[in-house]
Amino acid sequence: QVQLVESGGGLVQSGGSLRLSCAASGSIFSPFTMGWYRQAPGKQRVLVASITSGSSTNYADSVKGRFTIARDNVKATVYLRMNSLKPEDTAVYYCNFRRAPYDYWGQGTQVTVSS
Repeated sequence: QVQLVESGGGLVQSGGSLRLSCAASGSIFSPFTMGWYRQAPGKQRVLVASITSGSSTNYADSVKGRFTIARDNVKATVYLRMNSLKPEDTAVYYCNFRRAPYDYWGQGTQVTVSS
């Protein structure tokens, strides 16, 4: 089992920045991928960004150039730096830990961007 604890969500004005953190604990064995997904009201959960054990990254087109994902393998923590936030970034953001064939999810943290 893997437990994920997220932090860093909140309310920010359009153009502002936030940093999300997610710390994993439990049965953590490499290789694993960590990432962030988001779900807006009435919409499906979608990938925002992910990073592999080898630090390869993948971003949704909508956040490229504004968001940066990073990980600390020693702390088993993933970070999402979000700059130039837009109202359409408003969603619940979920941390994901993936080591095939298992997926683990955090409880979610609300990010609200006001216009």
